[in-house]
Amino acid sequence: MLSETQRQQLIDIARESLRHGLTHGSPLPVDTGTLDETLSSPAASFVTLHRHGQLRGCIGSLEPYQPLATDVARNAFSAAFRDPRFPPLDSHELDDLTLEISVLGSPEEITFSSEQDLVKQLRPGTDGLILEEKGRRGTFLPSVWESLPQPAEFLRQLKLKAGLPADYWSDDIRVWRYTTESFGD
Repeated sequence: MLSETQRQQLIDIARESLRHGLTHGSPLPVDTGTLDETLSSPAASFVTLHRHGQLRGCIGSLEPYQPLATDVARNAFSAAFRDPRFPPLDSHELDDLTLEISVLGSPEEITFSSEQDLVKQLRPGTDGLILEEKGRRGTFLPSVWESLPQPAEFLRQLKLKAGLPADYWSDDIRVWRYTTESFGD
């Protein structure tokens, strides 16, 4: 669990990375030597941007490979300027953005015997899912349950996101669950 101070530091880093991106075209370089151990240790995160209540960008990491503060700075920049679903952020949008940061827990592979068995094991509102099949991969954060509250539909939409047909099934599909600690401004 992150303290309120750590959460605020990450929000400040994400916002500053957006400003830095607008002026320099790159993510904010973070000096992790000035941060506590939690923020300077490897962790995976997602940064979600909303503008006027609508999704404006969401990019993240599924595996911890860099310090959490660096991960947040780079994902904030990427959500604003590299999410292929949206044009790059314009300076006039900055004040209207709300940020949500999700720090991912360790993924745990789910063992299941069928699609129905998998659906029964899902924990709406709690599980983020990673689905992988034939070199394709997609993830939904736990917050997606707010718009897709039915487990079967959640799974169908995740398959589409991974580039598979909604009704696709194979005994080779692999699925991991993870939880997040999410907070925003």
